Amino acid sequence: MSDEQRRDSLADQAAAWVPPWDRPRPPAADTPTEPDESATAPDTEEPEAAALEVASDEVGPGEPDRVEAAADEVGSARPDLGGVTDATAGGGAGDVLRRQLAGRRRATVAPEPAPELSDPELRGALEAILLVVDEPVSELVLAQVLEQRAERVGPMLDEIAAGYTAAGHGFELRRAAGGWRLYTRPEYATYVERFVLDGQSVRLTQAALETLAVVAYKQPVTRSRISAIRGVNCDGVIRTLVTRGLIEECGTEQDSGAFLYRTTTLFLEKLGLNTVDELPPLAPFLPDDVEELADATR
Repeated sequence: MSDEQRRDSLADQAAAWVPPWDRPRPPAADTPTEPDESATAPDTEEPEAAALEVASDEVGPGEPDRVEAAADEVGSARPDLGGVTDATAGGGAGDVLRRQLAGRRRATVAPEPAPELSDPELRGALEAILLVVDEPVSELVLAQVLEQRAERVGPMLDEIAAGYTAAGHGFELRRAAGGWRLYTRPEYATYVERFVLDGQSVRLTQAALETLAVVAYKQPVTRSRISAIRGVNCDGVIRTLVTRGLIEECGTEQDSGAFLYRTTTLFLEKLGLNTVDELPPLAPFLPDDVEELADATR
């Protein structure tokens, strides 16, 4: 088939179609004739594909009426294509077009948003998650897990916390380390400590508490600076605090290259703080003659 014949439009081929009763009779069997290449049956696969492509571009997603009309038009314009099958699934030209356009509509449809939970359902879901977390969880994470708006999660957590306090439960819900978590109330700490420790002491030593306080108020700070403030070598104590997860390395000092240390989220969680800015001020605990002591050490 020549290139010119391949470029014939669907309308030209449909117009050139001749009913069987108007077609000339074939020559007699005893009259040999040479096959005429120009009379070869037109290639039906490529025009069908072109028609499907054009119709698919014209019919947009979400328009079922136009999809059906385009499919019927393709099928009626070429009756001889009614039996043509697609490469992957059987069916006429109209059926192929319907399948293609239906798949296009399904691909462009956005997923439906999750249904909004009622207040009791949201409250119960938040309480269930907070019972199993092992570290404070942020409002954004809770909203993503529950597929709810973050604007609803924050006020609901405040409401839950206020309800626990008003009811006098032995636990409370509060912010800590940038998230929310359930904690036992301070007035019941002795009972909880007696149950958890069972006679074992896991308290930090005085040296560890002093070193941890220096890091908390001077962070980020180097080992040498901590030792200078305390007046003793603090390498062993710092290793202990790092092992317990209360402090961590946070880079190096630009001038000396020494490691810098800061407190961790576990430190905030243990103290029940949201940020280090909530640490109590040091001024009330300083002696009155602090300036004289500073001058004496120079």
